[in-house]
Amino acid sequence: MTEVSSLTGRLLVATPALADPNFDRAVVLLLDHDEEGSLGVVLNRPTPVGVGDILEGWAELTGEPGVVFQGGPVSLDSALGIAVVPGGANGEGTPLGWRRVHGAIGLVDLEAPPELLAPVLGSLRIFAGYAGWGPGQLEDELAEGAWYVVESEPGDVSSPVPERLWREVLRRQRSELAMVATYPDDPSLN
Repeated sequence: MTEVSSLTGRLLVATPALADPNFDRAVVLLLDHDEEGSLGVVLNRPTPVGVGDILEGWAELTGEPGVVFQGGPVSLDSALGIAVVPGGANGEGTPLGWRRVHGAIGLVDLEAPPELLAPVLGSLRIFAGYAGWGPGQLEDELAEGAWYVVESEPGDVSSPVPERLWREVLRRQRSELAMVATYPDDPSLN
């Protein structure tokens, strides 16, 4: 078996050729990636459901839009909280109820009292479900050219206009990937 180089904390950006409708123009933050598989959340799929409708205590801590995001097609009845804790990248003490994933980005224990994290949160998003891959499955998709792998930035988690995130992430790349951001939504209309 080949060794898996961890992509935890990086973004998977769907290529225009990716045919799975669950991931059309998706930007996925990888929360875990190792030889046992991968887990992430789609950052750019807001739902019409308000955070207050399902997790009232956390609603006032979420940024705009204050809705639940569809994190992926797996376990849509479960919720994950992803938060940026300013200074969290500097190795300072980890706040109770928050587990670092990468840099200042981490997972929130949604069972913890919201007031425990309120003073340290820079931004918070709530996701219903997640995207998951079994051992080697993501590597196969990468080899097939389904995803671009790029660095994440803390602002990706809390983009105020998530529908634009796919183009914005590609546009900031310093390679030919920046040109992919101009790919038409429907290439048959060209």
